[in-house]
Order: sequence, then structure tokens, then C-alpha cells
Amino acid sequence: MAKQAGQKLKLLYLNKFLLENTDENHTVTINEIIEYLASVGISAERKSLYDDFENLRLFGTDILSIKQGGTTGYYVAGRTFEVSELKLLVDAVQVAKFITDKKSNQLIGKLETLCSFHEAQTLSRQVIIPSRIKSMNESIYYNVDKIHTAITNNLSITFKYFEYNVNKERVLRHDGRLYRVSPFALNWDDENYYLIAYDEESEIIKHYRVDKMLEIHVTDKARRGRKEFEETDISMYSKKVFSMFGGKDTQICLEFDEKLCGVVIDRFGKDVMMRKSENAGKVYVYCNVVVSPHFFGWLFSFGDMVKIATPQNVADEFVKYAKEVLQKYK
Repeated sequence: MAKQAGQKLKLLYLNKFLLENTDENHTVTINEIIEYLASVGISAERKSLYDDFENLRLFGTDILSIKQGGTTGYYVAGRTFEVSELKLLVDAVQVAKFITDKKSNQLIGKLETLCSFHEAQTLSRQVIIPSRIKSMNESIYYNVDKIHTAITNNLSITFKYFEYNVNKERVLRHDGRLYRVSPFALNWDDENYYLIAYDEESEIIKHYRVDKMLEIHVTDKARRGRKEFEETDISMYSKKVFSMFGGKDTQICLEFDEKLCGVVIDRFGKDVMMRKSENAGKVYVYCNVVVSPHFFGWLFSFGDMVKIATPQNVADEFVKYAKEVLQKYK
């Protein structure tokens, strides 16, 4: 009876062995396969293995053979992911700020199972990002899942929202009162996940850092604010809101050095309106932005290579902000 049960599992063990131990640069012989199957209590004959190879090919496992001296080596060729693709995924996991170190290691371990043991060793590399700060909130993955569930089922959610104090302790905002919103989309900006939702109390579209949301609960109440959400261009929303920092949406004209055209396109996209300025080597850029300290900080990064041309009240606000910052150093 045990022998029969082992034979029923033979194809599964054979497929597992080939997937884990072979690739284009690493093959196994029939004798090595027989030895492995014997180690898990399954007897196998050379002739039967040829039939097993064919059955696995029919199943979808791309098993190829290659002559190596006087022996024949077998390996799995085609896989769902190429090693180069897995390396990109591993790099993305390692550098993602919102993924904790613990979860990064878990995800990379799972990615390694998608290739052979030999190839997996090449995935265990470190992408060097100076001073990379990883998220401390392990619940973000479950938060994202709950938000997607609410969006799929057209339901509102409740949650608590927190900030950190000087003692690195979580402090609940609004004195711990529940936020009640209608979730519509998740947005990736400045290396963080943000929920874009309709706030039922203020009746406007708002955004929230997902890793700062606690005790998310999917309610049985239908979402509200669909009209407001559909009237919001999410891609434009992301371009004009700097670091997802709230403020007043304003149409402005910026005068940039012409050599910064690439920077402008990276920020606002190829559809942004630009034209040459009357000043040599300068261009005018017309865009909508949410005026905020983060927007001013972005302008500061270009020094004298950018100027707010219009409207004057935004230029005045920027000058005031700059003076306040300068005053701190007097």
C-alpha cells in the first residue's frame, strides 16, 4: 500500500525536484533522479522516467535534455518568470520604503521559489540605498487588502489615523475618533501608499497615508461621493499634489531654465504646457498645483533656476515663506 501511494506521488516529487534543482546551466542525470526519488521512498526505473518526462511536458513543464560527455542531463527551461525579471522584483521589494524589513525578507524568499536553487542564490543581493528608512507598520499589507475589498464591494470604511510624537509613540488624531470615508483608489506617491477617498463629513475628496491607518473596518454602508470622484482626474491629482500634502489648488506659471525641461516633464507629464520665455534660455511652464510648503520646498531645490511668474499672490506667499525660513537662522 505504501509503495502504491508513493507511486501516485512520483510525478509530483519529480516535478518538484526538477523545478528546484535544474536550469539551463544546471542539469541532473537519470541516476541522480532515481537517487532522489529513493530518498523520499519512491522506487523508479529508467524506462518509466522517460514516460514521466513526457507526461510532465504534456502538463506544461518544459523539460529539455542535453548531452554532456557520455551522459544526458535534464533540466527545466521555460518558467513563468525569467531570472532577470525576478531580479527586478527583488530589487523593487528591497528598495520599497513601505515594506518592512521582515516582510521584505519573506517576499524575497517566496520569489526565490520561482526559480531553481542555483538561480535563487543570485537573487539574494542587496541594492544599496543610502539611509533607506523602512516602514515600521506591519499591518499595511492587511490595510491594502481591506481597502480593495471595500472598493470592490462598493462599501465605506472606518479607521483611526495616527502620527508619531517626539517619543516615537503613535498619537491618534481627532482624539481617537473614527474616520468614515468612501474609498475609491490607492495611489503611490513619494514612496508611500495613499488612499484617495470621499470624506463623508467634509464632503470632499481627501487622501490618507495607508501605513498610518489603524483598525480599518469595512462597513455595510454603500460608498458616497462617486460623482465627486469621477470628476477628479487621479493622474492630474497626483501631479499637482506635492508629497500628497494638502493645500489650495491653483493655476500657476513658472519660469524655468530651459535645461530643466526634463525635470518638468518628469513631474507634470508630457502634456504640460510649455513655451519659450522672452528671457533667453528660459521657458514658461503652465500647470495646476496645490500650493503648500512641500511645493515651495520643491521650488527651493532648483535655487535661482526657477521663478514663480504668476499669480503674484503665490509669488508673494513663496517670498514670505522663504523669509520665515531665513529668520530661523538669524
